[in-house]
Formats: sequence, C-alpha cells, structure tokens
Amino acid sequence: MKFNSFLLSGALLCALTATQLHAQQPVTSGPLVREGVTEKISEHVYVIPDGGVGGVPNVGIIVGSKSTLIVDTGLGKQNGAVVLREAQKVSGKNALYLVTTHVHPEHDLGAQAFPESTKMIRAQAQVEEIATAGMTTAKAFSSRSPQMAQLLEGAEFRKASEVFDKEHALDLGGVKVRLLAVGPNHTPGDTIIVVEGEGVIFSGDVAMKAPPAFASPASSLNAWLSSLDKLDALKPRIVVPSHGPIGDAKFIADYRTYLTLIRTRTAALKKEGKTVEQASETLTAELKDQYPSAGARLAGAVRAAYREAT
Repeated sequence: MKFNSFLLSGALLCALTATQLHAQQPVTSGPLVREGVTEKISEHVYVIPDGGVGGVPNVGIIVGSKSTLIVDTGLGKQNGAVVLREAQKVSGKNALYLVTTHVHPEHDLGAQAFPESTKMIRAQAQVEEIATAGMTTAKAFSSRSPQMAQLLEGAEFRKASEVFDKEHALDLGGVKVRLLAVGPNHTPGDTIIVVEGEGVIFSGDVAMKAPPAFASPASSLNAWLSSLDKLDALKPRIVVPSHGPIGDAKFIADYRTYLTLIRTRTAALKKEGKTVEQASETLTAELKDQYPSAGARLAGAVRAAYREAT
C-alpha cells in the first residue's frame, strides 16, 4: 500500500512538473509582436508593425532626449517584454511612459512586462471602463485559442500612475506629445496620441483601414463623428491605426463618409417605421458592394445610429 502511494505521489508530481514546464514555455505562434522589425516613421517616432496578424497591435515608440512614450503593449507579458526590448533598442536608458489607445487585451495587457518605474498614463474613461468591465474581454479573448489563453495567463490591468480627464501633455525632452480622450467610439476609453510638430497621430480604432467596430454598448456614432472632426483638425501627415497598414488623413475622411451614410440612411429607415433589425438588413444589402469588408461590423454601426436617430 505504501509502495502504491509512493508511485501515485510520484506520478502526480511528474504530471504537475510537466504542466508547469509547459506553461513556462513561450508561445511560438499566434498573436505575437515581432522582434527586430521596428520602423522609424518620423524624426522621433518608431512603430512595430502588426504584420497583418490578428490580435497584434501596431505599437508606437516615441523617443525624446529624456523620456520615451510607448503606445500599446501587445497581448500579455510575453508580448510586452518584446515591446520593452524594442523600445530600449531605440531609446537606451530613457525613463519610460506607457499609454494605451484603449483597454482591449492586445493593447493593454502586456503592461506587466514593464519595470516598476514605468509611468502608466490613463484617461479617466479607461479607469472607469476597467472598473466596470474588469477582465470580461480578456476572458473572451482567452477562449479564442490556446495561444491566447497562455499569453493572457495571469494578466491584469496595470494601475495608472497618472490619470487625466480630456487632455494630457508630455514633454519627453525635445518632443512634445498630447494625449486626447475621445470616447465613447470603439470603446469608452479611446485615447489618441498626437506627436506635436511631426504630423503623426496614433488613432487607435477611431480611424483605420478596416471598417469601424462598435465594441461597447456605450459606443456612439455621433460621438465617433465628433472625434473624427477632432482628428481632422490636427491635420495629420501620418496616421498609425491600432491595426492594419499605416496611412494618412484619408482614413479619417473614409470613416466620416461611411458613418455619415449609415447615420443618414438609418434615420430615414427608422422614420419609415423599420425596426433596427430591418434597418440593418436593408443597409447590409445596400452596402455589400460598396463596403464588402464591413460584415458584422455594419450591424453595430446601424444599432448605434438607430438608437441616436430622432
């Protein structure tokens, strides 16, 4: 009996050790921020491009003479560590600031990889969104694949070192940056990063090539159009979106055209007595050739427009 217990204990120990070793192995495929591909896009701005991989953000690195601001972190600590190494390559021992365009996991939940001295700056709307939604979206991401689950294991939101309401200015040493809270668009906590004097903005999901995604019940089409006005007023030369190719102000113009069309047509259909489902079906049919990639995202825009139509 003692012998059998000893064998059983040994087997359990081996199984536990194997599980721990498996969990410690780095993820080698899936939503991974790439190392060694960082590009310089202006005098003080670098980007780690997403490579067209879902679940990977375009990461920004803005380098001054004293400090460096990193925009977005990648999904989980492993990706965050890659971002940190890439930032250190181009900025040396600069003090670090960290900001995220919004609090979805692939943008925010790699922050734990950064040293304790890193100052995390958040819009108040992000703080409130985290307090309200917690890890709900992270759990949904974890269910998508074993790789995502492993990358997000143990992840949690990093507490803000500084919190701002509408706007926050940073001087990185010869490089001035403004952070603008512009939600609720894609999310309540959407944050735009403006690099003064270089014509570069990090637009998050507020303007990019892919159709807009209304990812929150609080998302507002009217607020989104107002945010696009703010972005347009900045006269950006380079627009770095959350995902997909880097572009220019055409991203802003294209989003305005799309959302204005949906707002106008949805209001007309509501006035005709159509339900939100009927309005969505009608617009899906009408716009399938003009916006073939809109897919399910169009329904989200219609719901927001219908809710706000008078």
